[in-house]
Amino acid sequence: MSQPNIVRTVTVSNPQGLHARPAYLFAQMAGQYNSTINVVKGSERADGKSILSILTLAVEAGTDLSLEATGPDAAEAIEALAQLVEDDFPGPDGAGEPIVDEEKAGENR
Repeated sequence: MSQPNIVRTVTVSNPQGLHARPAYLFAQMAGQYNSTINVVKGSERADGKSILSILTLAVEAGTDLSLEATGPDAAEAIEALAQLVEDDFPGPDGAGEPIVDEEKAGENR
């Protein structure tokens, strides 16, 4: 049985682009899912679970990215990650604290 492959395009609205903090938040959230997650900018592809890989894309504000996920929770992963980008990488209190689903994070340890 083949795994679902989900793709969604998002636009980075963060004025500083996808710099260290947003890349950290993205990779942290992506790591909570079992699916393979990639971030695609033009012809460049990055592992969505790797901060360094994401940073190599040098994403600036206004850049369109394709988020791709393949695996058992691909749809859920893409929905959550797209929402994170669309919400401009907020923390739970708006102060930049990482968003972590502790229950989900514990499943992948």
